[in-house]
Amino acid sequence: MSRFALSRRSALALMGGAAAFGATSRLAHAAGEIKVLNWQGYGTDEKWALEMFEKKTGIKVVHDYFNSEQEMLTKLRTSPGVYDVVLMNNIYVMEAAHEGLIQALDTAKFSNFNDLTPALRDSDRFVMGGKHFAIAWVWGLTSFAYNTQKITAKPDSMNALWDPAHAGKVGWRDDALESIQIAALATGQDMNAPADIEKIKEKLKSLKSQIKTFWSSEDEWNKYMAAGDYDIAVYWSGSAARSKKAMKLPVEFVVPKEGAIGWFDGLTIANNAPNAEGAAAFINFMVDPEFYVKWDNDIGAPASSNAKANAQLPEDALNRVVLGDPEVVKRVQWMAPITDEQKQKNQELWDEVKTSFAL
Repeated sequence: MSRFALSRRSALALMGGAAAFGATSRLAHAAGEIKVLNWQGYGTDEKWALEMFEKKTGIKVVHDYFNSEQEMLTKLRTSPGVYDVVLMNNIYVMEAAHEGLIQALDTAKFSNFNDLTPALRDSDRFVMGGKHFAIAWVWGLTSFAYNTQKITAKPDSMNALWDPAHAGKVGWRDDALESIQIAALATGQDMNAPADIEKIKEKLKSLKSQIKTFWSSEDEWNKYMAAGDYDIAVYWSGSAARSKKAMKLPVEFVVPKEGAIGWFDGLTIANNAPNAEGAAAFINFMVDPEFYVKWDNDIGAPASSNAKANAQLPEDALNRVVLGDPEVVKRVQWMAPITDEQKQKNQELWDEVKTSFAL
């Protein structure tokens, strides 16, 4: 959640002024529809936002979903010419670009482009050969959230997930890379280059008595937490804010002393997108303060890549109080791209761990 990545472009809703908007609107009405591939419940499918966007542009937005980045890549590979906008975590953008799954973007078509945080906007995770392949959208942390009705003292360590007091009450996402990185942090290692992989394996195997169930979507996480199945569970910062605000769940997100997994997501335009113009317009809308501030205030969201959007949040908002705290940011370890060979090794390790759970 999990959890930064891609971008989209468009010469539609980027221009200011009534005349420009009129031209954009006519193009959009002619285009009719775009198809977005994303995690379910992750901003782009908010009903009110889609209604707002369609009213502005005449473009209808339909969605398809994935439960893992590998599933996202598989859908792009096997369904060319189907998707317009695709959400991607930053570590997958260059892989998709090299494969020709996404297209280079004309940044002049995005009116909000210059307001994006340069470190995210111009990251080498998004830019190749001087061309942007993703528009920085949101960023956040992966750590854990806890049920405040079941745990009264706020945990300050990643090892709270291994605390015997929560045996059989821990929620965990079935994801190899995330699992290994969390275990690396819990054992005091560099999550991108752990020195002792055997220690990580044993740490993960010791979760056997802890895990209540695996979750694969935000909706599942909320249902398990609402049912009281979880005392504590791996989660994403923006999702935790949304669970608390929109779902009214008694949860708090923690950035433990060992650190947390930092990620940033972007919005991309698929190669051979049926409606690239509409896709660009939608991406520009997604990074606009008009959308983001309402999303965060009403629903809960990750931090925006748009500095102007973050500045408009209430002073007590999570994305200003926690993610805006320099001391918190110092503890973050940022996700780095990994090779196919390492992905395979990670999956083999995680499969071995899960097999041990069944013994």
